[in-house]
Amino acid sequence: MICQVNYLLEYLLITLKIIRYFCTIHLCVFCRIKTGPIELNINPNSQKPDIKNLDKKQLLDWCRNNDLPPYRAGQIMRWIYTRGAESFDEMTDISKKIRGLISSEFILALLHPEALETSSDGSKKYLFRLDDGNAVESVLIPEKGHYTLCISTQVGCAMGCRFCMTARSGLIRNLTQGEILGQILGVRKDIPDQKRLSNLVLMGMGEPLANYDQVIGAIGIITDNDDGLQFSTRRVTLSSAGLIPKLESLGKATKIRLAVSLNAADDETRDFLMPINQKYPLKDLIAACARYPLAPRDKITFEYILIKGINDSVKDAERL
Repeated sequence: MICQVNYLLEYLLITLKIIRYFCTIHLCVFCRIKTGPIELNINPNSQKPDIKNLDKKQLLDWCRNNDLPPYRAGQIMRWIYTRGAESFDEMTDISKKIRGLISSEFILALLHPEALETSSDGSKKYLFRLDDGNAVESVLIPEKGHYTLCISTQVGCAMGCRFCMTARSGLIRNLTQGEILGQILGVRKDIPDQKRLSNLVLMGMGEPLANYDQVIGAIGIITDNDDGLQFSTRRVTLSSAGLIPKLESLGKATKIRLAVSLNAADDETRDFLMPINQKYPLKDLIAACARYPLAPRDKITFEYILIKGINDSVKDAERL
């Protein structure tokens, strides 16, 4: 019971910090960067796919199609996700001939922070410029004995939540699997003791379930304990506004933790704050959460931002 309480308190503090970064005016510095003149730095090999966009099965298939033994797939993945290789030439236990074959068909795209803000509590916000000139943000939060990283899944967002700064830009595009993973790799390089990066929340820009396929592919590599990023499923949390059809699929596809952005206990208020509620009202959302498959002792976290005069009355509390 004490462990559960400690987890909930820690999660609450993390959520409050993320809200400060993504749902308030604190984004103003990065907004100026994003809306200013953009000089595109297009990779000359960008017509080749990023190898991080392949999941393990796809990489295994590529190896078989090129008459390479299956173990090469895991070897390549470990170089990228465990050792943090930034080029195929660094994969020194793979022959030069095979490295040449890989580089002839793929690139290893890297995300480098264009801007960095550090808060008084040690939290860091990274702005990553993508190849097409768009940008996404990630937030690294120091906790006692470890770090939590908040990553984005879309450029912009279509959900239209009134309290969210990201929603003001609308949805520009989905991130690829490689771009989602690239945020983790890009921030991890900035941490002296990389093993302390143990917690991950998909709670940055965008609605993760609206980019379902790319997010599920990334989660597969994030939680791959053999060849991937080796995060425990119990330390990865996805936050959703409540896309019910994809919510049901998520529970079947992975065992990561789920958080639902609630923010109101009645449909009228939630319709105003979160337009998605007009399509998936509270009754249906709560029913979907009740059906969500949970491991023993696991719980769904409901997130609720108090907004003065909107959802902070005694009646709101009673409805909760």
